[in-house]
Amino acid sequence: MSSNKVIVYRAVVLALAVGYCIETLWYADYTQFAGPFRFLTIWALFLSTFAASRMLAFSLGRTRRRLDGFVGAVAVINAMVVYLYWKLYFADPMSVTSNGELGAWWREYYKHGMGPVLQWIDVLFIHKSVRRPAISAGWLMGIIALYVGWVELVVAPLATEPVGSVLDGLPYRFLNNLELPARAEFYVMNFVMALVLLLVFWTAAWAIRRFLAPKET
Repeated sequence: MSSNKVIVYRAVVLALAVGYCIETLWYADYTQFAGPFRFLTIWALFLSTFAASRMLAFSLGRTRRRLDGFVGAVAVINAMVVYLYWKLYFADPMSVTSNGELGAWWREYYKHGMGPVLQWIDVLFIHKSVRRPAISAGWLMGIIALYVGWVELVVAPLATEPVGSVLDGLPYRFLNNLELPARAEFYVMNFVMALVLLLVFWTAAWAIRRFLAPKET
């Protein structure tokens, strides 16, 4: 069982994540098919919530499963969300928002900033995950493939917005302006980026375990 400080930290992280999940489900726009679940940000939020629940359960001694591979993959998915969202927003706000403007600051900065940072702190300094990069890579491949298949094969045919020059319904406006080969290239490039980020997390986690080496939690 972990120290009381770790348990409190993980309980707070989980409470925040659950709160934002509930807020998302309650206030989201459902005028388009799948509502908020069209967006990778929301997938990352719910994956982070599940990971936080497992890490708290581990601290409380209710499970012995560390789920290093899964937790490491979620850390990378969060990093992709933060990087892609802000990169696209600053390049063209309309590409990731409906009207070119951010929503409520507390919501946007949590989902695309503070929430992922809280998870990274746990992953790197408390849980010391990313011990099995090959398993994390497998999780990443599965999650990314599932999300791409979801938006391309299910969401796009059933949604009517955003409207693009090539097709309609993909959750991010710029994707609707790309032909299939260009979209495939975008997806592959981002999977490669995910693997690079996984290597960064693995290196950072190894260095922290090697040089800081406090008691395992």
